[in-house]
Amino acid sequence: MNAGRATGATTLVPGPDELCQMQHLSQQVARIDPRYLNAEATPGELSWGWANGVDTVERHWRCTFRCRDDAIICWESQELPQNTRRADGTLREVEEARLIWQTHPQHFDVLNDLLAWADSQAPGARKTLTVQSADPHARPIVEAAGYTFDAEDDGWTQFNARPLTDIPSPELPEGYRFLTAEEVSTADAAQAHRDAWHSSTFTEAACARVQGTWPYRPDLHLFVAAPGGRLLATAIIWFDPVSRTAEFEPVGTHRDHRRQGLGTALQLHGMSAARSAGAEVMLVACEGAETRPAARQMYYGVGFKKLSRDLSYSKEGA
Repeated sequence: MNAGRATGATTLVPGPDELCQMQHLSQQVARIDPRYLNAEATPGELSWGWANGVDTVERHWRCTFRCRDDAIICWESQELPQNTRRADGTLREVEEARLIWQTHPQHFDVLNDLLAWADSQAPGARKTLTVQSADPHARPIVEAAGYTFDAEDDGWTQFNARPLTDIPSPELPEGYRFLTAEEVSTADAAQAHRDAWHSSTFTEAACARVQGTWPYRPDLHLFVAAPGGRLLATAIIWFDPVSRTAEFEPVGTHRDHRRQGLGTALQLHGMSAARSAGAEVMLVACEGAETRPAARQMYYGVGFKKLSRDLSYSKEGA
């Protein structure tokens, strides 16, 4: 399957067209085996990350693609070292070149080209990337290119999956109800996200951009509302009709209303909605280290099981 010459293209800023190409490859990978999907490389993760952050860091990204026989077989997006001012005025400092990448499982050899390209874009900078634990090919290629596994890193992400069968009925406290984005203003949706992640600077403009990015569906953007109407939990579900998978990204509960079963109820309700949309498998990423058990245990509690995990690698600048 590796026959044929690979051709490449580079763009300074990943825009909507490049995003679609990246997502298309991720769909093909997920259809083969979602364990080969890299961190931040699922269709939903790509949409959320791009739409949420493109206005603040777009000048500091580079993206490259490789095609073989007119079909995309890999992509890599690199965030370069930079200091940028967020919308709230705070400074975002990035001291290393962070790589997000994906190759087709049948064309893993092209990863060598991606790593060489990354070196050319950020010479002298420290570089970081992740490899999936279930990927038998990437790890030796990355190590041969001079990257070292960071065994001390406890911020790695675990990827989890659950078949959309035997979903219990969700239970909400009396007077609480489920809503969709069709019933909620963009401003309130953005506020619900900030309430769940108090350090977030998620703006109404960023929320509107998320809602305009494929494969977003307002009927799969869900909330739990209290009797007075305040939104206390929020989740976006990204449905991929090619692989028939759906992913929670993000999902969270207001920090003052946790441990009341709202997150569990929203997940169960969301999984039923995803199944009705045509999904067969639910995916979600979470912190995986033993020192950070809360999110992992919440997902285990509704039937998720570990699928794979990130292995963190770094390479010092030459």
